[in-house]
Amino acid sequence: MAKGGFRGGFGGMSQAGMMKQAQKMQQEFMKMQEELEQKEFTAKSGGGVVTATVNGKRELVSVKIGPEAVDPDDVEMLEDLVVAAVNEALRMYESESEASMSKITSGFKMGL
Repeated sequence: MAKGGFRGGFGGMSQAGMMKQAQKMQQEFMKMQEELEQKEFTAKSGGGVVTATVNGKRELVSVKIGPEAVDPDDVEMLEDLVVAAVNEALRMYESESEASMSKITSGFKMGL
């Protein structure tokens, strides 16, 4: 072992400091989750003929289908448009969630 021995902590941060920082991050995370749950994410497909909205709980809350999208001879196309709109709305949620999480964790220094 090097002269002076192991000084402990994480990059000079005490265990109490680490706990305090972790608690702060947890509080910020909970606040971010609450804010995110209040939001809705809307996406369109097929040039806007299908619109899907999901909420911050990742629940599908509405689907709107324009009459021009309804073709009894091509139901598969309508199904694809619905799936595309829902998936895009979910991607929008994930993107905002990741950005919010990144803001919270960027302030957390491990000091390794």
